[in-house]
Formats: sequence, structure tokens, C-alpha cells
Amino acid sequence: METARRAGPRRARRNRSSTRYPATAPTRYGHGEQMTGPPCEQPEVSPYGSFEEEGVGVGAANGTFGELLQGVLPENDLDFLVTFPITRSSTAEFRFASSCREVMVRPSHKTKSRLLAERILRAHGRHGGGYLTITTDLPEGKGLASSSADLVATARAVGEAMGVRLTERETESFLRGIEPSDGVMYPGIVSFYHREVRLREKLGFLPPLTIVAHDAGGRVDTVQFNQSRKPRSEAEKREYAHLLRELTVAVEAGDLRTVGDIATRSAEMSDTLSPRKHFGDLLRICRDVDGLGLVLAHSGTNLGVLLPGDEDEQTDRVEYVRKSCAAFTGSVSVYRSLGPEGQRSDAPGRFEDPETPEAPFTTSVGHNPGT
Repeated sequence: METARRAGPRRARRNRSSTRYPATAPTRYGHGEQMTGPPCEQPEVSPYGSFEEEGVGVGAANGTFGELLQGVLPENDLDFLVTFPITRSSTAEFRFASSCREVMVRPSHKTKSRLLAERILRAHGRHGGGYLTITTDLPEGKGLASSSADLVATARAVGEAMGVRLTERETESFLRGIEPSDGVMYPGIVSFYHREVRLREKLGFLPPLTIVAHDAGGRVDTVQFNQSRKPRSEAEKREYAHLLRELTVAVEAGDLRTVGDIATRSAEMSDTLSPRKHFGDLLRICRDVDGLGLVLAHSGTNLGVLLPGDEDEQTDRVEYVRKSCAAFTGSVSVYRSLGPEGQRSDAPGRFEDPETPEAPFTTSVGHNPGT
């Protein structure tokens, strides 16, 4: 069973100017990759060379299980989503060195995180680069905000290495233009304009919830998914606005039944555009266990049954859902929601209204397990 991970950065060491990383001693980084160090000032020693770190930062950011609600609002015709934070997360460690020519990232395909690190360094007048290492327990392309979590964790790590705490708004501005983003830089549940990378409103927190998710397999390219507008009628946009108002009240009141009903309706409306093969089956299973509803990764491959409480309080119902999904192609995973205890210790506690812009355990089943 997956262990909850704190979604805030741990205290990092800073300004350790005497730490050297030998060019001849490769170190293992995430995803089984080997790396000897970034290209620095001593190419005669090795193609990478050794370097002296001048600041170390560690940052973390949680993922979100799809969205409690996603659609288009009539007043501004902007796409929005409502996050559903979970305990799984990404962690980034950044070792800054002015002697390095660039930022080196592991795993090497995390190029957007490298771009973000360089953007932040340059904006703060820092010349050089360093080592960026990302580890995560969020699978990619599944609708769990893995890319957004990587980027937010990177921003926090780079900021800490520089001795600067980036605000959520500053993090937004650095992410803008790199890709559409979930609102995981903010604590709790938020409504967010993901294409514009802009907060709409902070909604609050919910009591503990468990999601038993069926993953149909494959991956979804979130950037490509968000490049095309989803056709919605004016009546549908008005319904989304109504659902958002209801969800805002339900989160504040901790009304889990209403939250589940709204999440189910959002999933149903999405299913009219992108049908899910086992949508009806999951809805039936949810009713069998008296679940709260279905929650969908609108731009991913997961569809989950929402249950109240922690997983250890729902053992029989979790097992029923898992066994019921055994006939489906794909895989089944269990996720836990993230409450206020898992947020950054330095995050603001109040939920003031912002200025609104015009803003494990994984068991494979079937014949084609998801990645």
C-alpha cells in the first residue's frame, strides 16, 4: 500500500561552497540513469568535470487525481478545472553552481523542468547552472498532473537553492508559456484556468477520501490534448457555472455526497466528447458499494470510484471494486486524497479571494496492464 508523502519541501542545505562532486565517481539518479555531473569548468578531467555547489534546494509538489470538475465558463469562455490533490508527488533537488555552463536534468527527458530552472535562474540574475534531479511516484500521461508537479517541485527547489521563496503567483508566471498547468502550486482544492495558468479561486480542503481507479492503459499527451478547444453549447457552459458554484459551497461545507455527485456529472459530460469504454461499468460498481461518485482524469486514462475515508477504513469496498475491474483490460490503483496536513508548512493558511482575471499499490488486471 502506498505511503503518504508530504507535499512540501524539506529544509535544504544552502551555500555549501566547498562540496565537490568528482568527475570519476558516477552517481545513480532517478529511473536507473547514471550521471557523472554537469558540464563545468574542468573538461580536462572529464567531459563533465567536477563542480562546487553554491546552493542546494529541495522542493516537492503533489499530484491531483484528475479533476473534480472541468469545463468552460460562460462569462469569459475560458476553460477551467477544479483540482483534487492526492498524496503522491514529485520531488526535485537542485544543486546550483555558477561554474556550470547549463542545467543538467535527470531523468533526461524532463526537458521542461530544465527550461523552467534556467528561466528562474536568469530572472533572478544568476549565471551558471547545476544539477536538477527529479523523482516521482506519479505515472506520466495518466491525468495525475505529473508534469505540473515536476515543474512546481523544480521551481521550489531552484528558489530554495537561491535562498528565495517563490510565491504561488510567481510560480504561475514562470510556468506560463511552458505548458498548460494544473493548479498544484496552490494548497488545497482550487479552481484554475489551466490554459492560461492562472488561479481562479481557492476552495479549501475536504475530509480524507479514497479513490479506486481503473486505468484503461496508454498515455495522453496533455499539451496536445489542450491544444484543441472542446465544443460546448451555451447551455452546457451555464451548467458548468452552476456546478462550480455548487462545488464551491460543498467543499466549504465538507459535503462529500454533493462533491461526488458533481464529479460524476463532470465525468458524464466529458464522456459525451471522449467516451470511456467502461464508464457504465464503473458507475454500476460505484453504486454497488454505495460510493460517493466517479472522478475522472479528463485529460488522462484514469476513472476512479470515490469512497469516503482512508483506504484502511474501506477495505471491503476497495477489494470489491478491484475484483469487479478484473474483467477489464488495464490496471487498478488506489490513491488517497491530500488534506491540509500534507501541505507546505510555509503555505498561507487563509483562503482569501484572489483578484480574478477576465483567472502503492497498483495491481495489473486483464491482458494489457497500463503503464
